Amino acid sequence: MDLKKKRVTIYDIARALNLTASTVSRSLNNNSRINEDTRKLVIAKAREMNYRANSLASNLRKGKSQTIGIVVPRINQNFFSNVIAGIESITNEKNYNLIICQSNESHEKEIKCVNTLINQHVDCIVISVSAEGDDYTHLQNVIDHQIQLIQFDRVVEKIESLKVTNNNEEASREAVEHLIASGYRRIALLAGPQNLDIFRDRKAGYLKALRANKITIADELILDADTNNEHDAELIRRLFALPNPPDAIFASRDDFLALGVLEAANDLNLKVPEQLGICGYSNERFTRITSPSITTIDQFGVDMGKTIAQTYFDELDGKDEETAVATKTISIKPKLIVRSSTQRGK
Repeated sequence: MDLKKKRVTIYDIARALNLTASTVSRSLNNNSRINEDTRKLVIAKAREMNYRANSLASNLRKGKSQTIGIVVPRINQNFFSNVIAGIESITNEKNYNLIICQSNESHEKEIKCVNTLINQHVDCIVISVSAEGDDYTHLQNVIDHQIQLIQFDRVVEKIESLKVTNNNEEASREAVEHLIASGYRRIALLAGPQNLDIFRDRKAGYLKALRANKITIADELILDADTNNEHDAELIRRLFALPNPPDAIFASRDDFLALGVLEAANDLNLKVPEQLGICGYSNERFTRITSPSITTIDQFGVDMGKTIAQTYFDELDGKDEETAVATKTISIKPKLIVRSSTQRGK
C-alpha cells in the first residue's frame, strides 16, 4: 500500500469526467438539479476511483464537526474508561465521533492534547485535568474558541464551564465512618495530590469523620501520594515503620494505591482485615478478585459519562437554556462498596 497516495477528491472525479466540481458534489449529494444519468455516471466513477467523502469538511461547512474530544489522565484506569464508554453510548446514537487523548498526568501533554483538539475543530472538549500544573490558560482558550468545555471528576473551579463531579467529601467521610464502625481507630490516610480539589475534598471527609467520632488526628498518619506509582511503596513503608503503625489505611487517591497496601501487608504477614483494614477509591475491576477483596468507592463512571453527553446534547437542542447549563455543576453520588478487607470477624 502506498501511504503517500493522495486522497481522491471531487476535483479528481470532475477532471476524469470533464465536469465541474459543483456538478460532481451535487450528484454525490443527490441534488434534484442533476439528471439521473449524470448522477449515475458520477457515482460509478467515484466507486472506481475509491472516493471517500470528507465528512469533516462537509460538517465544518455546516458549522459543526460532529466530533467531541476527550482528555483523560489515564485511559487504562477503570473509572476513566467507564466515563468514555458512557459518553460513547450516547454519542453513537447521535452519529457523533470521539477523539480520545490521554495526558499521562503531564500538564504539558494535556496542553498539547487540548490544542490539537481545538485545531481539529471539535464541537466540545471533555476533560479531567492532570495532577501536574496550576496554569489553566489552555482551558480558557477552549472557551475563547467558542468550543463547549465540560470538566469532570478533576475540575478547575475558577474556569467557568459545565462540571460533572462526585461528592468526594461525603464519600470519604462515609468510608472512614465505616472503618471506625468496624473497630479501627488508628486510621491512616494516603491522599492524592493536594493541588486538585477532589483530593482536598477526600481529605476533608476523612478529617470530618475523625472529628465527629472524637478520634485524635495524627499528622504522621496523613501522607500525600502523588500520581507517580514508584513513590507509593515508599509512603506505605513509612506508615508501617512508625512506632505505632496504623490499624487501617484509607487509600483515597485510588485503588492502585490500596492494592500496594495489600501487597505490603502480605509481605509483612499482616492479616487483612484482622490486623489491618484497607479501603481504596474508584472500584477498579481487580478489587473484586484480590484476596481479600478490597473495600472501595464506586464513582459510577458510566453514569457520569452518559450525564456528560446527554447534558451537552440537551444544551445543543436548547432544552437547558433556563438552567445556565454552560456553567452549572452536576454531582453524582458515589457509593461505598464494602468488601472483605474491612470486615473484621467476617
